[in-house]
Amino acid sequence: MNKQELDQLRFPIGPFKWPENILQSDLNKWIKSIQEFPVTLAHLTHDLSKEQLNTSYRPDGWKLKQLVHHCADSHMSSIKRFKLALTEEAPTIRPYPEHLFAELIDSTDNDISDSVTILKSLHRKWVQILNNMQPEDYNKTFVHPEHNRIFKLSEATALYAWHCEHHLGHIKLCLQN
Repeated sequence: MNKQELDQLRFPIGPFKWPENILQSDLNKWIKSIQEFPVTLAHLTHDLSKEQLNTSYRPDGWKLKQLVHHCADSHMSSIKRFKLALTEEAPTIRPYPEHLFAELIDSTDNDISDSVTILKSLHRKWVQILNNMQPEDYNKTFVHPEHNRIFKLSEATALYAWHCEHHLGHIKLCLQN
């Protein structure tokens, strides 16, 4: 498999592109994506076999079950980052080793129902926050030391909407094979 084919498997919807001029319509679209993610995920993963849950979307990639568990871990971190940015002045967030989290027992479990339930509840709370933020709140920031970057909440909204679609793309790839 050549690099282009691997990149297509790695980034089924393309790599994230940092938005420049963010409009309210962009935020609305991203919030809708975040809102719909758990329902789409639940629909795609309903009644999967153990074999399907243990299928990888690419060589050396996570198994489908690890993708679902990773989304729960990642999105729990994200809502905390939003809440910290909304309540503190440019907080430095704590990154986590997602590749190591993906190897823990709760991420290798074939039962994804707890992670799907977490995502449904978490996204309801997250969307409630996003829909009630004032325009100036989207300019609030957090510092991500792993990336050595300051993130505006508007950019983080774009990134996590992409993250949702990115992993749905991986799951769809798994299920096509």
